[in-house]
Amino acid sequence: MTSSENEAVPGRLLNQPGRSKTERVTDLRPLLPQGASAPVSGDLVMAAPFNAHDHGYGVRTLDFGGVDDALEAWIPSLRLRPRTNPYLETLVAFGRMAKGGIAGTIHCHNSLNVDRMVDEALAVIRAAGDVGIRLGLSCPMLDFDAWAYDGGPERLRPHFSESDWADLSQTIPRYAPVEVQIAAVDAVAAANTNPTVTVQYGPIGPQWCSNALLQRIAEASALNDRRIHMHLLESPRQRQWLDRRFPQGIVTYLDEIGFLSPRLAVAHGVQLRPDEYELLAERDVQLASNPSANLRLRSGIAPLGQAVAHGLKFGIGLDGTGMDDDQDLWREMRVAYLLHGGRDLTRGFTAEALFTAATSTAAHIVGAPEGRDQVVIDYDALTEDSLFGDVDEAEVLLARMTAGHVRALYVEGREIVADGKLVGVDFEAAHHELMDQARADMPRLQQERGRSRALAEATRAYYAGW
Repeated sequence: MTSSENEAVPGRLLNQPGRSKTERVTDLRPLLPQGASAPVSGDLVMAAPFNAHDHGYGVRTLDFGGVDDALEAWIPSLRLRPRTNPYLETLVAFGRMAKGGIAGTIHCHNSLNVDRMVDEALAVIRAAGDVGIRLGLSCPMLDFDAWAYDGGPERLRPHFSESDWADLSQTIPRYAPVEVQIAAVDAVAAANTNPTVTVQYGPIGPQWCSNALLQRIAEASALNDRRIHMHLLESPRQRQWLDRRFPQGIVTYLDEIGFLSPRLAVAHGVQLRPDEYELLAERDVQLASNPSANLRLRSGIAPLGQAVAHGLKFGIGLDGTGMDDDQDLWREMRVAYLLHGGRDLTRGFTAEALFTAATSTAAHIVGAPEGRDQVVIDYDALTEDSLFGDVDEAEVLLARMTAGHVRALYVEGREIVADGKLVGVDFEAAHHELMDQARADMPRLQQERGRSRALAEATRAYYAGW
Protein backbone atom coordinates (compact mmCIF):
# COMPACT_ATOMS: atom_id res chain seq x y z
CA MET A 1 0.00 0.00 0.00
CA THR A 2 2.67 2.53 -0.96
CA SER A 3 2.00 5.59 -3.09
CA SER A 4 5.49 5.31 -4.49
CA GLU A 5 8.55 3.26 -3.79
CA ASN A 6 10.01 6.02 -1.63
CA GLU A 7 6.98 6.79 0.54
CA ALA A 8 5.98 5.22 3.84
CA VAL A 9 2.77 3.28 4.08
CA PRO A 10 -0.41 5.27 4.64
CA GLY A 11 -1.66 4.15 8.02
CA ARG A 12 -3.69 5.39 10.94
CA LEU A 13 -3.56 5.04 14.64
CA LEU A 14 -7.06 3.67 15.12
CA ASN A 15 -9.25 5.32 17.76
CA GLN A 16 -6.89 8.18 18.49
CA PRO A 17 -8.70 11.55 18.47
CA GLY A 18 -7.39 14.03 15.95
CA ARG A 19 -5.56 11.53 13.77
CA SER A 20 -6.68 11.11 10.22
CA LYS A 21 -6.79 8.14 7.91
CA THR A 22 -4.15 9.69 5.66
CA GLU A 23 -1.41 9.93 8.28
CA ARG A 24 1.75 8.04 7.51
CA VAL A 25 3.80 5.73 9.68
CA THR A 26 6.63 8.30 9.78
CA ASP A 27 4.23 10.70 11.53
CA LEU A 28 3.46 8.07 14.18
CA ARG A 29 7.04 7.32 15.21
CA PRO A 30 7.07 9.95 18.00
CA LEU A 31 4.31 7.96 19.73
CA LEU A 32 6.62 5.00 20.26
CA PRO A 33 9.10 4.72 23.15
CA GLN A 34 12.52 6.30 22.73
CA GLY A 35 14.95 3.77 21.28
CA ALA A 36 12.20 1.54 19.89
CA SER A 37 12.73 0.05 16.47
CA ALA A 38 11.13 2.41 13.98
CA PRO A 39 8.27 1.03 11.89
CA VAL A 40 9.24 0.32 8.33
CA SER A 41 7.40 0.81 5.08
CA GLY A 42 4.58 -1.70 5.19
CA ASP A 43 3.87 -1.41 8.92
CA LEU A 44 0.73 -0.10 10.56
CA VAL A 45 0.80 1.35 14.06
CA MET A 46 -2.37 1.47 16.14
CA ALA A 47 -3.58 1.57 19.71
CA ALA A 48 -3.10 -1.91 21.16
CA PRO A 49 -6.20 -3.97 22.04
CA PHE A 50 -7.09 -5.42 25.44
CA ASN A 51 -8.55 -8.80 26.38
CA ALA A 52 -11.71 -7.92 28.32
CA HIS A 53 -12.29 -11.34 29.95
CA ASP A 54 -9.99 -14.31 30.47
CA HIS A 55 -8.91 -17.00 32.94
CA GLY A 56 -5.18 -17.21 32.23
CA TYR A 57 -4.92 -20.85 31.16
CA GLY A 58 -1.26 -21.58 30.49
CA VAL A 59 -2.35 -25.19 30.02
CA ARG A 60 -5.40 -24.77 27.83
CA THR A 61 -8.67 -26.44 28.72
CA LEU A 62 -8.71 -28.86 25.78
CA ASP A 63 -5.19 -29.98 26.69
CA PHE A 64 -6.36 -31.15 30.11
CA GLY A 65 -9.45 -32.85 28.72
CA GLY A 66 -12.00 -30.03 28.75
CA VAL A 67 -13.78 -30.95 25.54
CA ASP A 68 -16.36 -28.36 24.44
CA ASP A 69 -19.80 -29.07 25.90
CA ALA A 70 -22.78 -27.23 27.32
CA LEU A 71 -21.46 -24.93 30.03
CA GLU A 72 -22.80 -26.75 33.09
CA ALA A 73 -21.64 -30.15 31.81
CA TRP A 74 -18.27 -28.66 30.86
CA ILE A 75 -17.50 -27.04 34.21
CA PRO A 76 -16.66 -30.41 35.90
CA SER A 77 -13.75 -30.79 33.47
CA LEU A 78 -12.02 -27.93 35.31
CA ARG A 79 -11.31 -30.48 38.04
CA LEU A 80 -8.69 -31.80 35.61
CA ARG A 81 -6.72 -28.59 35.57
CA PRO A 82 -3.16 -29.65 36.51
CA ARG A 83 -1.63 -28.36 39.70
CA THR A 84 1.04 -26.02 38.45
CA ASN A 85 2.87 -22.99 39.78
CA PRO A 86 0.50 -19.99 39.43
CA TYR A 87 3.37 -17.76 38.33
CA LEU A 88 4.40 -20.12 35.55
CA GLU A 89 0.79 -20.84 34.52
CA THR A 90 -0.04 -17.19 33.98
CA LEU A 91 3.39 -16.31 32.60
CA VAL A 92 2.68 -18.64 29.68
CA ALA A 93 -0.89 -17.41 29.27
CA PHE A 94 0.12 -13.76 29.36
CA GLY A 95 3.04 -14.47 27.03
CA ARG A 96 0.68 -15.90 24.40
CA MET A 97 -1.48 -12.80 24.66
CA ALA A 98 1.43 -10.38 24.38
CA LYS A 99 2.84 -12.13 21.31
CA GLY A 100 -0.59 -11.60 19.76
CA GLY A 101 -0.47 -7.86 20.37
CA ILE A 102 -2.64 -7.72 23.51
CA ALA A 103 -1.53 -4.92 25.84
CA GLY A 104 -3.49 -6.08 28.87
CA THR A 105 -6.08 -8.50 30.14
CA ILE A 106 -8.68 -9.18 32.76
CA HIS A 107 -7.55 -12.28 34.61
CA CYS A 108 -10.35 -14.09 36.45
CA HIS A 109 -8.25 -16.07 38.87
CA ASN A 110 -9.41 -19.65 39.36
CA SER A 111 -8.20 -20.44 42.87
CA LEU A 112 -11.04 -20.91 45.37
CA ASN A 113 -8.78 -21.15 48.40
CA VAL A 114 -9.05 -17.85 50.24
CA ASP A 115 -6.04 -18.71 52.40
CA ARG A 116 -3.81 -18.78 49.31
CA MET A 117 -5.39 -15.76 47.63
CA VAL A 118 -2.73 -13.16 48.44
CA ASP A 119 0.26 -15.38 47.58
CA GLU A 120 -1.28 -16.61 44.33
CA ALA A 121 -2.40 -13.12 43.35
CA LEU A 122 1.07 -11.70 43.87
CA ALA A 123 2.51 -14.50 41.72
CA VAL A 124 0.05 -13.60 38.95
CA ILE A 125 0.93 -9.91 39.27
CA ARG A 126 4.63 -10.76 39.00
CA ALA A 127 3.97 -12.82 35.85
CA ALA A 128 2.14 -9.92 34.21
CA GLY A 129 4.98 -7.59 35.12
CA ASP A 130 7.64 -9.92 33.76
CA VAL A 131 5.79 -10.29 30.46
CA GLY A 132 5.03 -6.58 30.46
CA ILE A 133 1.26 -6.47 29.99
CA ARG A 134 -1.32 -4.55 32.03
CA LEU A 135 -3.53 -6.58 34.33
CA GLY A 136 -7.00 -6.36 35.79
CA LEU A 137 -6.95 -9.04 38.49
CA SER A 138 -10.45 -10.30 39.28
CA CYS A 139 -10.30 -12.14 42.62
CA PRO A 140 -12.83 -15.02 42.82
CA MET A 141 -15.74 -14.79 45.26
CA LEU A 142 -18.64 -17.26 45.70
CA ASP A 143 -20.62 -18.93 48.48
CA PHE A 144 -23.76 -20.43 46.98
CA ASP A 145 -25.15 -23.35 44.93
CA ALA A 146 -21.98 -25.31 44.23
CA TRP A 147 -22.35 -27.88 41.42
CA ALA A 148 -26.06 -27.30 40.72
CA TYR A 149 -28.37 -24.30 40.63
CA ASP A 150 -31.39 -24.29 42.92
CA GLY A 151 -30.10 -26.37 45.77
CA GLY A 152 -26.44 -27.18 45.29
CA PRO A 153 -24.78 -30.63 45.38
CA GLU A 154 -27.72 -32.45 46.98
CA ARG A 155 -29.71 -31.84 43.80
CA LEU A 156 -27.31 -34.10 41.94
CA ARG A 157 -27.32 -36.93 44.45
CA PRO A 158 -30.14 -38.96 42.77
CA HIS A 159 -28.07 -39.03 39.57
CA PHE A 160 -24.99 -40.66 41.13
CA SER A 161 -24.32 -44.24 42.03
CA GLU A 162 -23.87 -44.76 45.78
CA SER A 163 -20.14 -45.26 45.38
CA ASP A 164 -19.68 -42.17 43.20
CA TRP A 165 -21.66 -40.02 45.64
CA ALA A 166 -19.67 -41.35 48.59
CA ASP A 167 -16.48 -40.45 46.77
CA LEU A 168 -17.45 -37.10 45.27
CA SER A 169 -19.35 -35.77 48.28
CA GLN A 170 -16.01 -35.59 50.08
CA THR A 171 -14.97 -32.86 47.61
CA ILE A 172 -17.99 -30.56 47.96
CA PRO A 173 -16.60 -27.00 48.28
CA ARG A 174 -16.75 -25.15 51.56
CA TYR A 175 -16.79 -21.36 51.32
CA ALA A 176 -15.30 -18.73 53.58
CA PRO A 177 -17.64 -16.21 55.23
CA VAL A 178 -18.54 -13.08 53.27
CA GLU A 179 -16.37 -10.73 55.32
CA VAL A 180 -13.38 -13.04 55.03
CA GLN A 181 -13.71 -13.01 51.23
CA ILE A 182 -14.01 -9.23 51.12
CA ALA A 183 -10.97 -8.88 53.37
CA ALA A 184 -8.94 -11.25 51.17
CA VAL A 185 -9.52 -9.10 48.06
CA ASP A 186 -8.69 -5.95 49.99
CA ALA A 187 -5.49 -7.62 51.23
CA VAL A 188 -4.47 -8.41 47.65
CA ALA A 189 -5.08 -4.80 46.70
CA ALA A 190 -3.06 -3.55 49.65
CA ALA A 191 -0.14 -5.85 48.77
CA ASN A 192 -0.10 -4.81 45.11
CA THR A 193 2.54 -2.19 44.34
CA ASN A 194 2.44 -2.50 40.55
CA PRO A 195 1.04 0.65 38.88
CA THR A 196 -0.04 -1.32 35.80
CA VAL A 197 -2.32 -3.62 37.85
CA THR A 198 -5.83 -3.05 39.17
CA VAL A 199 -7.33 -5.45 41.72
CA GLN A 200 -11.05 -6.09 41.29
CA TYR A 201 -13.82 -7.89 43.16
CA GLY A 202 -14.64 -11.05 41.20
CA PRO A 203 -18.00 -12.54 42.15
CA ILE A 204 -18.07 -15.57 39.85
CA GLY A 205 -21.72 -15.07 38.92
CA PRO A 206 -25.00 -14.31 40.72
CA GLN A 207 -26.04 -17.97 40.51
CA TRP A 208 -23.05 -18.82 42.70
CA CYS A 209 -23.32 -15.88 45.11
CA SER A 210 -25.68 -15.40 48.04
CA ASN A 211 -27.66 -12.19 48.27
CA ALA A 212 -25.52 -11.26 51.27
CA LEU A 213 -22.31 -11.59 49.26
CA LEU A 214 -23.65 -9.57 46.33
CA GLN A 215 -24.88 -6.82 48.63
CA ARG A 216 -21.59 -6.67 50.52
CA ILE A 217 -19.58 -6.45 47.28
CA ALA A 218 -21.78 -3.58 46.10
CA GLU A 219 -21.17 -1.74 49.37
CA ALA A 220 -17.41 -2.35 49.33
CA SER A 221 -17.06 -1.27 45.70
CA ALA A 222 -18.89 1.99 46.37
CA LEU A 223 -16.83 2.60 49.50
CA ASN A 224 -13.36 2.09 48.03
CA ASP A 225 -14.07 2.73 44.33
CA ARG A 226 -12.85 -0.76 43.42
CA ARG A 227 -14.07 -2.28 40.17
CA ILE A 228 -16.18 -5.47 39.94
CA HIS A 229 -15.93 -8.11 37.21
CA MET A 230 -18.63 -10.80 37.08
CA HIS A 231 -20.08 -13.43 34.74
CA LEU A 232 -23.74 -12.70 34.01
CA LEU A 233 -26.50 -14.66 32.23
CA GLU A 234 -24.21 -16.89 30.20
CA SER A 235 -26.30 -20.03 29.68
CA PRO A 236 -30.03 -20.78 29.26
CA ARG A 237 -30.00 -22.73 32.56
CA GLN A 238 -28.69 -19.67 34.36
CA ARG A 239 -31.49 -17.62 32.87
CA GLN A 240 -34.09 -20.13 34.06
CA TRP A 241 -32.73 -20.37 37.59
CA LEU A 242 -32.13 -16.65 38.10
CA ASP A 243 -35.65 -15.86 36.87
CA ARG A 244 -37.00 -18.15 39.58
CA ARG A 245 -34.71 -16.81 42.26
CA PHE A 246 -35.28 -13.15 41.40
CA PRO A 247 -38.88 -12.64 40.15
CA GLN A 248 -38.15 -8.98 39.47
CA GLY A 249 -35.20 -10.00 37.26
CA ILE A 250 -31.57 -10.43 38.22
CA VAL A 251 -30.45 -7.17 36.58
CA THR A 252 -33.21 -5.25 38.35
CA TYR A 253 -32.22 -6.86 41.65
CA LEU A 254 -28.57 -5.89 41.12
CA ASP A 255 -29.70 -2.33 40.47
CA GLU A 256 -31.79 -2.32 43.65
CA ILE A 257 -28.76 -3.16 45.79
CA GLY A 258 -26.49 -0.59 44.10
CA PHE A 259 -24.43 -3.19 42.24
CA LEU A 260 -24.81 -1.55 38.82
CA SER A 261 -22.39 1.32 38.23
CA PRO A 262 -19.58 2.41 35.87
CA ARG A 263 -17.28 0.33 38.09
CA LEU A 264 -18.93 -2.92 36.93
CA ALA A 265 -18.16 -5.07 33.89
CA VAL A 266 -20.21 -8.21 33.20
CA ALA A 267 -19.04 -11.06 30.98
CA HIS A 268 -21.02 -13.00 28.37
CA GLY A 269 -24.56 -11.58 28.74
CA VAL A 270 -25.83 -14.08 26.18
CA GLN A 271 -29.29 -14.30 27.74
CA LEU A 272 -29.82 -10.57 28.31
CA ARG A 273 -33.26 -9.17 27.47
CA PRO A 274 -33.81 -5.69 25.95
CA ASP A 275 -34.94 -4.12 29.23
CA GLU A 276 -31.85 -5.52 30.92
CA TYR A 277 -29.23 -4.32 28.48
CA GLU A 278 -30.96 -0.96 28.37
CA LEU A 279 -30.66 -0.72 32.16
CA LEU A 280 -27.02 -1.78 32.04
CA ALA A 281 -26.37 0.93 29.44
CA GLU A 282 -28.21 3.51 31.56
CA ARG A 283 -25.98 2.67 34.54
CA ASP A 284 -22.85 2.79 32.32
CA VAL A 285 -22.01 -0.88 33.01
CA GLN A 286 -19.69 -2.45 30.43
CA LEU A 287 -20.14 -5.87 28.79
CA ALA A 288 -17.21 -8.20 28.06
CA SER A 289 -18.46 -10.21 25.09
CA ASN A 290 -16.95 -13.65 24.38
CA PRO A 291 -18.44 -14.86 21.09
CA SER A 292 -16.29 -17.96 20.53
CA ALA A 293 -16.65 -19.22 24.10
CA ASN A 294 -20.41 -18.67 23.88
CA LEU A 295 -20.53 -20.84 20.78
CA ARG A 296 -18.16 -23.51 22.04
CA LEU A 297 -20.04 -23.92 25.33
CA ARG A 298 -23.45 -23.89 23.61
CA SER A 299 -24.70 -20.78 25.33
CA GLY A 300 -25.75 -19.13 22.10
CA ILE A 301 -25.18 -15.74 20.46
CA ALA A 302 -25.40 -12.64 22.63
CA PRO A 303 -27.75 -9.84 21.49
CA LEU A 304 -24.68 -7.65 21.13
CA GLY A 305 -25.78 -5.72 18.05
CA GLN A 306 -29.08 -4.66 19.63
CA ALA A 307 -27.43 -3.93 22.98
CA VAL A 308 -24.84 -1.68 21.36
CA ALA A 309 -27.57 0.11 19.43
CA HIS A 310 -29.12 0.94 22.81
CA GLY A 311 -25.86 2.39 24.10
CA LEU A 312 -24.25 -0.53 25.93
CA LYS A 313 -20.45 -0.26 25.90
CA PHE A 314 -18.58 -3.50 25.31
CA GLY A 315 -15.16 -5.07 25.02
CA ILE A 316 -14.07 -8.38 23.48
CA GLY A 317 -12.74 -11.20 25.64
CA LEU A 318 -11.17 -14.55 24.80
CA ASP A 319 -12.36 -16.37 27.94
CA GLY A 320 -9.36 -18.68 27.73
CA THR A 321 -10.47 -20.17 24.42
CA GLY A 322 -10.92 -18.40 21.09
CA MET A 323 -12.16 -19.86 17.84
CA ASP A 324 -8.99 -21.85 17.16
CA ASP A 325 -7.98 -22.32 20.81
CA ASP A 326 -5.04 -20.01 20.13
CA GLN A 327 -5.80 -16.92 22.25
CA ASP A 328 -5.93 -14.76 19.11
CA LEU A 329 -7.93 -11.62 19.89
CA TRP A 330 -7.87 -10.51 16.24
CA ARG A 331 -9.72 -13.65 15.17
CA GLU A 332 -12.12 -13.14 18.07
CA MET A 333 -12.86 -9.64 16.82
CA ARG A 334 -13.54 -11.13 13.39
CA VAL A 335 -16.01 -13.60 14.86
CA ALA A 336 -17.84 -10.78 16.61
CA TYR A 337 -17.87 -8.66 13.45
CA LEU A 338 -19.34 -11.47 11.37
CA LEU A 339 -21.85 -12.68 13.96
CA HIS A 340 -23.36 -9.26 14.49
CA GLY A 341 -23.18 -7.82 10.98
CA GLY A 342 -26.89 -8.32 10.44
CA ARG A 343 -28.67 -8.86 7.12
CA ASP A 344 -29.44 -5.28 6.11
CA LEU A 345 -27.79 -3.35 3.31
CA THR A 346 -26.35 -0.94 5.86
CA ARG A 347 -24.18 -2.38 8.62
CA GLY A 348 -25.18 -1.18 12.05
CA PHE A 349 -22.41 -2.98 13.91
CA THR A 350 -19.45 -1.09 12.49
CA ALA A 351 -15.72 -1.70 12.33
CA GLU A 352 -15.16 1.59 14.14
CA ALA A 353 -17.37 0.43 17.02
CA LEU A 354 -15.48 -2.84 17.26
CA PHE A 355 -12.06 -1.21 17.40
CA THR A 356 -13.33 1.27 20.01
CA ALA A 357 -14.55 -1.74 21.99
CA ALA A 358 -11.23 -3.59 21.77
CA THR A 359 -8.96 -0.65 22.53
CA SER A 360 -10.94 1.88 24.56
CA THR A 361 -13.77 0.13 26.41
CA ALA A 362 -11.70 -3.00 27.04
CA ALA A 363 -8.92 -0.85 28.49
CA HIS A 364 -11.47 0.68 30.86
CA ILE A 365 -12.65 -2.81 31.88
CA VAL A 366 -9.07 -3.81 32.66
CA GLY A 367 -8.57 -0.55 34.56
CA ALA A 368 -5.92 0.73 32.16
CA PRO A 369 -5.43 4.13 30.50
CA GLU A 370 -6.60 4.45 26.91
CA GLY A 371 -4.26 4.94 23.96
CA ARG A 372 -0.99 4.68 25.89
CA ASP A 373 0.10 1.37 24.32
CA GLN A 374 0.81 0.61 20.67
CA VAL A 375 1.00 -2.46 18.47
CA VAL A 376 2.93 -2.59 15.21
CA ILE A 377 1.39 -4.76 12.49
CA ASP A 378 2.98 -6.19 9.35
CA TYR A 379 0.39 -4.59 7.09
CA ASP A 380 2.29 -5.43 3.91
CA ALA A 381 1.76 -9.13 4.64
CA LEU A 382 -1.99 -8.52 4.85
CA THR A 383 -2.15 -6.60 1.59
CA GLU A 384 0.64 -8.07 -0.55
CA ASP A 385 -1.80 -8.95 -3.35
CA SER A 386 -4.02 -5.86 -3.03
CA LEU A 387 -4.65 -4.03 -6.29
CA PHE A 388 -6.01 -0.91 -4.59
CA GLY A 389 -4.18 1.00 -1.90
CA ASP A 390 -7.15 2.78 -0.36
CA VAL A 391 -9.15 -0.06 1.20
CA ASP A 392 -10.11 0.84 4.75
CA GLU A 393 -7.44 -0.55 7.08
CA ALA A 394 -9.99 -1.56 9.71
CA GLU A 395 -11.82 -3.72 7.17
CA VAL A 396 -8.55 -5.35 6.13
CA LEU A 397 -7.66 -6.14 9.74
CA LEU A 398 -11.09 -7.58 10.48
CA ALA A 399 -10.93 -9.80 7.39
CA ARG A 400 -7.35 -11.08 7.62
CA MET A 401 -5.47 -10.06 10.76
CA THR A 402 -4.08 -12.76 13.08
CA ALA A 403 -1.68 -12.78 16.00
CA GLY A 404 1.02 -13.88 13.58
CA HIS A 405 1.01 -10.45 11.90
CA VAL A 406 2.12 -8.67 15.09
CA ARG A 407 5.65 -7.31 14.76
CA ALA A 408 5.99 -5.33 17.98
CA LEU A 409 4.10 -4.30 21.11
CA TYR A 410 4.82 -1.36 23.41
CA VAL A 411 3.20 -1.11 26.85
CA GLU A 412 3.78 1.84 29.20
CA GLY A 413 6.81 2.92 27.19
CA ARG A 414 8.36 -0.54 27.22
CA GLU A 415 9.01 -2.74 24.19
CA ILE A 416 7.70 -6.16 25.23
CA VAL A 417 7.45 -7.80 21.80
CA ALA A 418 10.00 -7.29 19.01
CA ASP A 419 10.00 -9.09 15.67
CA GLY A 420 7.09 -11.18 16.94
CA LYS A 421 8.95 -12.50 20.01
CA LEU A 422 8.78 -11.65 23.70
CA VAL A 423 11.63 -9.42 24.80
CA GLY A 424 11.86 -10.11 28.54
CA VAL A 425 10.66 -13.72 28.85
CA ASP A 426 11.89 -16.99 27.35
CA PHE A 427 8.45 -18.21 26.32
CA GLU A 428 9.56 -21.58 25.01
CA ALA A 429 11.45 -22.43 28.19
CA ALA A 430 8.54 -21.33 30.37
CA HIS A 431 6.08 -23.34 28.30
CA HIS A 432 8.30 -26.42 28.47
CA GLU A 433 8.63 -26.14 32.26
CA LEU A 434 4.87 -25.63 32.66
CA MET A 435 4.07 -28.75 30.67
CA ASP A 436 6.59 -30.74 32.69
CA GLN A 437 4.74 -29.68 35.83
CA ALA A 438 1.40 -30.60 34.26
CA ARG A 439 2.61 -34.07 33.23
CA ALA A 440 4.02 -34.66 36.70
CA ASP A 441 0.44 -34.33 37.99
CA MET A 442 -0.85 -37.08 35.71
CA PRO A 443 -1.29 -39.76 38.42
CA ARG A 444 -3.73 -37.50 40.26
CA LEU A 445 -5.42 -36.43 37.02
CA GLN A 446 -5.99 -40.04 35.97
CA GLN A 447 -7.85 -40.65 39.22
CA GLU A 448 -9.72 -37.35 38.99
CA ARG A 449 -10.84 -38.03 35.44
CA GLY A 450 -13.42 -40.60 36.55
CA ARG A 451 -14.83 -38.13 39.08
CA SER A 452 -15.02 -35.42 36.46
CA ARG A 453 -16.96 -37.66 34.08
CA ALA A 454 -19.34 -38.83 36.81
CA LEU A 455 -20.03 -35.26 37.87
CA ALA A 456 -20.56 -34.15 34.26
CA GLU A 457 -23.07 -36.91 33.56
CA ALA A 458 -24.97 -36.31 36.80
CA THR A 459 -25.08 -32.61 35.90
CA ARG A 460 -26.39 -33.42 32.44
CA ALA A 461 -29.10 -35.67 33.86
CA TYR A 462 -30.16 -33.06 36.41
CA TYR A 463 -30.59 -30.25 33.89
CA ALA A 464 -32.27 -32.52 31.37
CA GLY A 465 -35.27 -32.34 33.69
CA TRP A 466 -35.42 -28.57 33.25
